[in-house]
Amino acid sequence: MSIRSIDPSFHVTGQISPSQLNEIAGLGFKTVICMRPDNEGFRQPSFDEVAHAAQEAGLEAHYLPVVPGSMPLDQAEKLKSILGKQTGPILAYCASGQRCAAVYDMAKRAP
Repeated sequence: MSIRSIDPSFHVTGQISPSQLNEIAGLGFKTVICMRPDNEGFRQPSFDEVAHAAQEAGLEAHYLPVVPGSMPLDQAEKLKSILGKQTGPILAYCASGQRCAAVYDMAKRAP
């Protein structure tokens, strides 16, 4: 994992595996957000697999898939809603973390 801080409460990374969720919880994260559509990549774990491991690690998990090359406003609005309810650090992931950072930027500017 190569975790990049966007701000103190929001961090991004590339694809994670279910086996990394205990480590992620140990780093102090409270929530993981998947912005990668299922079946986008070869051998990519499904969100259900990640969500199950997240629950076992005591993390909240959200699925906000963003198709590469598109930045839907509805996903930014959903992210803004999630951000408003969180009390701890968030780790969002996609293939590289770039989509997560872009949607976060949109969410921060959304009305």
